[in-house]
Amino acid sequence: MKVKKFRKGDEIIITSGKDKGKKGKIEKVLTKRGAVVVPGLNLFKRHLKKQNENNPGGIIEFPRPLPFSKIAILDPKSGKATRIGFSIKGDQKNRIAKVSKSILDK
Repeated sequence: MKVKKFRKGDEIIITSGKDKGKKGKIEKVLTKRGAVVVPGLNLFKRHLKKQNENNPGGIIEFPRPLPFSKIAILDPKSGKATRIGFSIKGDQKNRIAKVSKSILDK
């Protein structure tokens, strides 16, 4: 089982690839694939044939999943990329930013 370091709504930055340096908010986490979907980033074009009058053909853009290894969480204090750690207080486990030690969970 993969550790759930990334969650829906987290602010991320892309660390490598064609969209390197771009920022966005996670829309969907694909835990089994080890990837996340971020709207507006990692866009690919798809050519569709006309299917009927309601669905005209054309070229559409859609976001493809980004692997966990290509992204990093943005530190809430500094706004820079940071690694994620965990802190356990009592029976509660929180994600923390390694750079500023601030808690990422709300």
